Amino acid sequence: MTTNEVAAGESRARLEKNLERVEELSKRLVGALTRRHPTPPALNGPDSALYTKAAQAYMQEWMTNPAKLLEQQVSFWGKTVTQFVEAQQTLARGKLQAPEDPGPSDKRFKNPLWDTHPYFNFVKKQYLLNAETIQNAIDAIEDMDEKEKRRLRFFSQQIVDMFAPTNFLATNPDALMKAVETEGDSLVRGLENLVNDLEANNGELVVRLADESAFEIGENIATAQGEVIYRNRMMEVIQYSPTTDEVHETPVVLFPPWINKFYILDLKPQNSLIRWVVDQGYTLFVVSWINPDVKYRDIGLEEYVEEGFLKAIEVAKDVCDTDKVNAVGYCIAGTTLSLTLALMKKRGDKSVKSATFFTALTDFSDQGEFTPFLQDDFADGIEQEIAQEGVLPSFIMARTFSFLRSNDLVYGPAIRSYMMGETPPAFDLLYWNGDGANLPGKMFSQYLRGLCQRNEFAEGTFRMFGETLSVKDVDVPLMSIATETDHIAAARDVFRGVQMMGSRSKHYVMGESGHIAGIVNPPSKAKYGHYVNDDMSGDFDSWKAAAEYRQGSWWPHWEAWLRKRSGKKVAARVPGDSGYKPLAPAPGTYVKIKAAKQIQ
Repeated sequence: MTTNEVAAGESRARLEKNLERVEELSKRLVGALTRRHPTPPALNGPDSALYTKAAQAYMQEWMTNPAKLLEQQVSFWGKTVTQFVEAQQTLARGKLQAPEDPGPSDKRFKNPLWDTHPYFNFVKKQYLLNAETIQNAIDAIEDMDEKEKRRLRFFSQQIVDMFAPTNFLATNPDALMKAVETEGDSLVRGLENLVNDLEANNGELVVRLADESAFEIGENIATAQGEVIYRNRMMEVIQYSPTTDEVHETPVVLFPPWINKFYILDLKPQNSLIRWVVDQGYTLFVVSWINPDVKYRDIGLEEYVEEGFLKAIEVAKDVCDTDKVNAVGYCIAGTTLSLTLALMKKRGDKSVKSATFFTALTDFSDQGEFTPFLQDDFADGIEQEIAQEGVLPSFIMARTFSFLRSNDLVYGPAIRSYMMGETPPAFDLLYWNGDGANLPGKMFSQYLRGLCQRNEFAEGTFRMFGETLSVKDVDVPLMSIATETDHIAAARDVFRGVQMMGSRSKHYVMGESGHIAGIVNPPSKAKYGHYVNDDMSGDFDSWKAAAEYRQGSWWPHWEAWLRKRSGKKVAARVPGDSGYKPLAPAPGTYVKIKAAKQIQ
């Protein structure tokens, strides 16, 4: 038998093996898809009325200013024909070389073939031209409500991003080259990755961003020492072990958001805010929220406040034998902390000495990048899903946040996983990002309708426990941390809400970077700086213009502020030395409950 015959036989054996794998994976694919619970159509795109309004506005523009739109169309036609002719001429020469103008740069088109190969270069340039033309057409529409136009721009961009040539095998040189190099094995591995993701999410396609097998909560992630000292149906309270002989008398109670897990603040020792706070000499309590299932359908913000915030504050006071605590709230927990403080004001409860808010919104008058998702059609779809499932499944929130950065969090990872057959990276931040939580139906409806849509807290009309609450009722000394490029809680929106609060002592800080990296910014890295300015009398732009920029993390700045409100030094408190005995070692049990398994 010749060498070529041996090689041909081996190749044929690999092909047959891959075909067997494809057949098996196809059966699993069908099985996974049959388990999918269909979501309301409104959650998959806007109401058709949006596009009808856009078409009507565009036709109106055509009638009133035809020259403007004709100019756009003629420009598009001219550029398209020119690109086609140039590609034909290059192909006719039979020589692969970059054209004089390869087109604008875009990180999706890093492969040199996008510039040097006439076919790929034509595909790339025509796609970018199409995208630019669609954007120009939307910008040209004048007779359309600005909120509707913002939604149109967002959903049109989603369509543009979805149809990028990089998302299709026939027009992705990286995927084609990998398939040839691996004799198709990369495509089979990609199919396997796709099936695994569908099976892990009950038939919903949620792209896995990290290698989940690389992490185990409590073993190589979320490893700060402490004990769960209290547990109810809403939360576990973790008291962290001291690392100093003495601690400040007033304890710190930290409330993380319940959309994701608390260990974003304890990913690893070198960037753990939890460890850092303890090392500065504070008794730290952190709430770990339950990952709710259908039994929590009727749980509202009232339960989060009464059985979560108020109870955790009570526990910390009992353990430390103090009258007050310093409270911290992150994201939605910061919003709810402000509601809690307003309620405590009404009740005459002075248990909170100071409050710190991390990227927390209290005024939703400008809905920012979430405008597309806060209109009635989407909200109605959310409530239909809640009525069907009892909770808002975690994948819907994950998908919503991901599509705000679709190329980075959806299409890029999907290409690498499903077309290139690559294993997702072992990246702790992305692992945490994928470890989402379900949201109780009643709570999310209150948040979506009452706070986000009707802005009742800022308007002073939010009702809870028979009280009418207003952001003006928040009157404890406070510090608010916003981040410069936050697309979830925009810095100017956070600023506006803090301005409305009734506190006489208010301090606003803006860190560099975004919603996560701007908060998880340890001093040891010296990576991102921050801005400070004690004068909040003007608007956000004037505050920023006069703000002092400081190198490095805002953490030491906050700690210096916190220290002044934390009392004298006392002997360090060890978990279990009070009436609250250890129930489980940190990070506890609630944090390990996976969302996908909760709603099967």
